[in-house]
Order: sequence, then C-alpha cells, then structure tokens
Amino acid sequence: MKNLQILLFTLFLYQNLLAQTVSLEPNNLIANQVSMSFEKLNGMKVLKVVKDSTMKKVDEATFVRIKNIDFQEGIIEVKVLSRLLKTAAPSDRGFIGLAYHINADNSKFDCIYIRPTNGRADDQVRRNHSIQYFSFPDFKFDILRKEKPERYESYADMGLNEWIKIKIVVKGKQSKLFLNDNEHPSLIVNESLGNNTAGALGLFVDVGTEGYFRDLKVKKE
Repeated sequence: MKNLQILLFTLFLYQNLLAQTVSLEPNNLIANQVSMSFEKLNGMKVLKVVKDSTMKKVDEATFVRIKNIDFQEGIIEVKVLSRLLKTAAPSDRGFIGLAYHINADNSKFDCIYIRPTNGRADDQVRRNHSIQYFSFPDFKFDILRKEKPERYESYADMGLNEWIKIKIVVKGKQSKLFLNDNEHPSLIVNESLGNNTAGALGLFVDVGTEGYFRDLKVKKE
C-alpha cells in the first residue's frame, strides 16, 4: 500500500512538472497588431488585449505572441473573458481564443476562437456559430463557412463577461477544443488546413472585443 502511494505521488509530481505555467508578463509577450495592458479584474491581475483599430480585416494575425515557446503537440489551457467595446458594431461577437503553430513572421498559424454572444442567442443559426477554427492566411471563417459548412464551427453554452476555460489538445494533425472542464470536446479539427505542425502560441482577439486572459498553461507531449 505504501509503495502504491509513493508511485501515485511520483506520477502526480511528474505530470505537474510537464505542465508549464506561462508567465504573462511584458518581457514574455509581443503584441502583434493589438494593444495590451495589465489590469485588475475582480481582484486578479489579468492581461487585456484589444485589436488595433486600423485593422479592418478579420481572422488576421491579431494576437499577443508568447516568447520562447515552440509548441508541436500537447495541451494548451487558458482562461478568457471578453466584453464588447463601446465602439463595437452589431455584428461583433466578443471574439477571443488561441492561435497556435505560429511561424516566425506570423504569416501562418492555426486558431480556434469563440463568439460568446452567440452561445445564448435566440437564433439557432447564430448558436451554431459559437466556436470557430481557421487557418491563416488561406482558410478564414468566411471561406470555410462557404466551402465546408458546419465542419469547422460548432455550438457551446457561453456568454460575455464570464471566465471561460479554453483547452486545446493537439495530437498529430488533430486538434480538439474543450470548454470549462467538459469531458467531451466542443469542436474536433482533424487536420491543420495550412499543414502547420509547430510554432509559437498567441492570445487572439478580433474586432470589437475587449479581451482578458489569465492562467496560461502548456503541456508538451
């Protein structure tokens, strides 16, 4: 019994050593076509990210890039909260998520983001567009929705101004998105459309969004 307890404790320590908590501090971050600042929200220090207002296109490289992480396979976790800016248009949805496998010059990457305003909309079609995958630069949401409808979007319950845990599990060509410690994935992407296999991570926001991030963790496989 004692040997079993030692073994379980050793496994627990090993698993926690593999999961790296990533520091969200200025010296570890690079703002790319966004502004970033640090604020207190409900007593917690968080990173605030807003898309550059001069950027009119959507599904672009608008993220805070994390330094010194080369991610291939494993698990990425982060807690996000989004609000609509006062200048947001009626079509803005509180877009917030994670970019991964970002190449050196930010010209290629995969991304999964959420649209919190859609999660509890009265329109079922909008609900079906609560989660989005895209691959920059050739496979943005509008192209995917037209050419491969329903394959790269899905529904999940969520709302503005609440903390949502995003977990992306990447294994080989497949990515799975889990929300709020749910046992089953909310979205499954069976291949990177841009054939991206490794690269940096980014904290992504899009138009009309006041995005907040905390508790970023990475576990490489």
